Formats: sequence, C-alpha cells, structure tokens
Amino acid sequence: MLSERIIRESRILIIDDESANVELLQRILEWAGYANVIPLCDPTKAFVVAENCKPDIILLDLHMPVMNGFELLQQIREQVTGSKYVPILVFTADINPESKKKALELGANDFLTKPGDATEIMLRVRNFLETRHLHRQLQDQNLDLEQKVQERTQALETARLEALEKLARAAEFRDDDTGEHAKRVGATAVGIAEQLGWAHIDVEELRMAAPLHDIGKIGLPDSILLKPGKLTDEEFEVMKRHTRIGASILGDSESPVLQLAKMIAMAHHEWWDGTGYPGGLGGEEICLAARIVAVADVFDALTHARPYKEAWPEQDAEAEISKCAGSHFDPQVVEAFLAMRQKYGVARAA
Repeated sequence: MLSERIIRESRILIIDDESANVELLQRILEWAGYANVIPLCDPTKAFVVAENCKPDIILLDLHMPVMNGFELLQQIREQVTGSKYVPILVFTADINPESKKKALELGANDFLTKPGDATEIMLRVRNFLETRHLHRQLQDQNLDLEQKVQERTQALETARLEALEKLARAAEFRDDDTGEHAKRVGATAVGIAEQLGWAHIDVEELRMAAPLHDIGKIGLPDSILLKPGKLTDEEFEVMKRHTRIGASILGDSESPVLQLAKMIAMAHHEWWDGTGYPGGLGGEEICLAARIVAVADVFDALTHARPYKEAWPEQDAEAEISKCAGSHFDPQVVEAFLAMRQKYGVARAA
C-alpha cells in the first residue's frame, strides 16, 4: 500500500490539448491527495516537461494537434524513461481496437475511456503508482546488492593480493635482508611501462603484478638460494624451477592482475635471443610485461648486495643492461629503461 507521503510526493503528468479534460483529471487527483499534478495542454512541450519533472506516471491523450499521443508515446519511451518503469495511462475517447493495439505496441500500459469514472481513475492511478514504487524499491535493492557484491569482491581481491605480496616478501627475505627487492622491481617496471606509453590501467596492474615475479623462490632450498659462491649446473637447474613454482602458486586465477603476475613469474628469465629459461622463448614470444620486469629485476639484483656478490655502482649496472640489449633484453625496453633513468635525474652510463 502507498503511504500518504508517497501519494503526496508522486509526480503525475497529464498531457491533453483539451483544458477541460486536464482540469477534471487534476481536480480528481488532487482530491485524492496527489499534490504534484503537472497539467500540460501543449503536446509539443511534453518531451521537455517530462524530462524535467521526471513523472512517476503519465496520463496521455491520443488525438492532439501538431503532435499526437502516438508520437509522444514513442518519444517518451525512447528518450525520457529509458529502461525505468514509468507507467503511461492513455486517457482517450478513441475506442478503436487498432488505436489501442498501436498504443500498447508503443509502450502504453493501460487505457481509460473519456470522460471516465472518478473512482476508476483513482484506482488505476493508485495501482500503477504502487507498481512503480515496488519497481523502484527493487531497483534500489539491486543497486545496493550490486554495490555490496562489488565491495566484497574488491575486498577479497585485495586480501588475496596482500597475502601473495606477503608470501613474496617471505620468499625474498631469504636472500634479501631488507625484503624490498620486490617493491623496487615493481617501481622500476612501472617507470619503464610509463616511458613506453602504457595506459594508466595497465600500469597499475603491472604495479601490483611485478612484485610477485620471484614468489616461486619460496620453494627453493636454502642451500641453493643462500649459496655464497657460483651454483653448479645441477644447482642452477634447481634454481630455474622457481619460475614454474611461481606460476603454479599464482594458479589459474580470473583476476587480470594475477594472470599477469603468472606470466611474469614464468617468463621474466626468458632472454630476447631465446637462450633463457624455462621455455627458451625469444623476442616477442615473451610477454612484454615479463620483458620489462627482466630489465628491472637484473638492474636491482646488480645494484644490491646478495650472498654471492657485492652491489654494483648504478652506472656500471646501467652499462651492463645497455650491453645486453638485443641478447638478454628487448632493445626497446632497454631504451625506455635508460630514458626513464635519465628522466628522473639518475646518471646514465657513458
């Protein structure tokens, strides 16, 4: 049932070129408690008025000069009400079945025959307004539910990413005392992607995915990960497994970020010339994100101390990256990396 407030606030638009008919309907509706009745005798203004007042129901005559009710029905349905449920009650003296059929096809909800019975008019209007009110309640509930689902989905996605980031940091703490390698690689990868002209949304996905590149190291033994000297061939084969382990941990997620992270984890040790691992991919067979992370990862590894090496000066590391363009690294990615370094005021190698 409609409350008095809803009855009072409901907007009812009456469109009829006969002022007597408009006045009659207006008096009936106002007597029933409807305080927002909008009368209109000029059908040419109906579109603008309907768009401005956002009616909850429209009472419409069919036969009017200049613009008839059929034209108005089509225009209002297509351009004003759109997908919202706004009932249109045709109030006409035309009892021709073809007229009724055409009006219904164009979006009319029901008919009243002029001059009409006051009780029937009030009941029809009230019934349609109840339906309109229930429809709006359902829309509001759907929107609220959709928002809650989106919020929950985002919260779950955030929690999943945070868990993986913690796992990645746990892995890197084993061979990086600061635990900041993943963050630094992510920041450098973002700078390269921006230099290459990536769209903002793609850059943000890379920002979240790149730090997960070495997550597979969680599955390597300390005897290999922390070895102070050069790895044997057998040990290096074990080291290579961290790419596949990482891809397995990230799994077959529907998340675009985790899909990207999986590709990076698997391919960031592939070489441009096809001599890398684990798949021996080359050139553009390697996804661009992995090619970017490869440069960022090696630069950070060179410029920070590890159990098996001292930190290199940044200028020497840049020179090494430049020298490996076309063999280890994608030349365009190297060019973007060096341009990014220069852009932010970091000295480039001569």
